[in-house]
Amino acid sequence: MKRRVVVLFGGRSAEHEISVISARSVIDALDPERYDVVAIGVTKRGRWVLLPSGPPAVEAGASELPHVADAAGTEIVLDQEPDSRTLVAPDGSRTEIDVVFPVMHGPFGEDGSIQGFLEMAGVPYVGGGVLASALGMDKAVQKTVLAAAGIPVVEHEVVHERAWEEDPEGVEARAEHLGYPLFVKPAALGSSVGITKIAEPPGLRGALEEAFRYGRKAVLERAVEGAREIECAVLGNDDPVASTAGEIVPRGHEFYDYDAKYLDEQGAELLIPADLDPQTLEEIQRLAVAAFRAIDCSGMARVDFFLMPDGRIYVNELNTIPGFTSISMYPKLWNASGMTYADLVDRLIELAIERHDVERKKGTGATG
Repeated sequence: MKRRVVVLFGGRSAEHEISVISARSVIDALDPERYDVVAIGVTKRGRWVLLPSGPPAVEAGASELPHVADAAGTEIVLDQEPDSRTLVAPDGSRTEIDVVFPVMHGPFGEDGSIQGFLEMAGVPYVGGGVLASALGMDKAVQKTVLAAAGIPVVEHEVVHERAWEEDPEGVEARAEHLGYPLFVKPAALGSSVGITKIAEPPGLRGALEEAFRYGRKAVLERAVEGAREIECAVLGNDDPVASTAGEIVPRGHEFYDYDAKYLDEQGAELLIPADLDPQTLEEIQRLAVAAFRAIDCSGMARVDFFLMPDGRIYVNELNTIPGFTSISMYPKLWNASGMTYADLVDRLIELAIERHDVERKKGTGATG
C-alpha cells in the first residue's frame, strides 16, 4: 500500500527560494510506485497552497530563484482535529496523509515552529523534533549547548540588538577582544543569508545592521584563518551514524556565501570525499554524532566543521534541515557513503514514522 507523503516547502523566511529548489529534488526522488506525493507550498505570507505540478523549477538563465506565489494553487489546511492526519480543501474535500517531509529552511519552518504544529496535529514528520530544530536554528544557543557537551566551538560573542543600540562602545570592545577579521551573522538563519566578513572595526556597524535585518540577535565569530571547511552528514534516531566527510573550497569568493552556494555555478568546489587522514576523519565523524546527540536531534543533520592547519577541529554549526537539492552536500555525502538519493529519502521517511510510533507509545507527543 502506498504511503501518502506531503512535501512541505517555501515559507516565510529569507531562505524561501532555497527550500523550493530542495523540495523539487525530494519529490523527484520519491518512487511513484511506493508513494503518493502531495506538494504543498507555503507562500512568503504564510498561505498554504496545493501545487499538483509540484514546486516551480529553476529556469535557465533566470536572474531570480523560484518561489511560491500567492496565487500558485488552491489554499489547503490541515484538519485541526487531533490525529486526523487529513488535509481539507476549500470545497470540503478531504485527503488523508501518512507523513510530512518538511523541506523548509530558516525561521517558521526549520526552527521548531512547523515541528510543534505537526506534533500538536499528531502527524509524523521527517527530521528533528521541536527542541533539536530550535537549537539547530539558534546558532547562539546551539554553541552554548555544544560547548557544555565538551564539543569545541569557535570563540564568539552574542550581541542583542538592544545592547547595540544602548551600548555600542561595549559591543565594539567585545568585538575587539575577538580580533579582526571576524564574521557577523544573524543568530537564527542559514544558507549564509545576512553574513558579513569584516576586516576592520569600521565595518562592524554595517555588518550588525545587516544581521539585525533578520532577527534581534547576532553572533560575532572570530575568523579562523587558514581553516579548511569540512562537512559531515548524520542519519538516524537513537543510533545515528555519520557519513564520509566532504570539503568545500570557495572559488572566486572570500568565503562560502549565499552567491557561492546558490547563484554562482562555479562558486565553490565540493571535494567528496575530503582528503583526510583516517584519524582525522574518525574524529570528525565522532564529533558529528556527538553534536547530533547534544542537541537531541533525530532523522538528519549536516554538521559543519573548521579544520585548522595544526589539526584542531571546531564544530561550526549543525543544520537540521540541510540543503536537499541534487547537488547539495548532505545527499552527496551519503551517495559517497553508499546510499543513493532515493534510498536516503526512503530512509528518512522510515525514521520519521519510527520516531512517531515510539513517542506515541510513550505518550510524550503525537498519539495518532
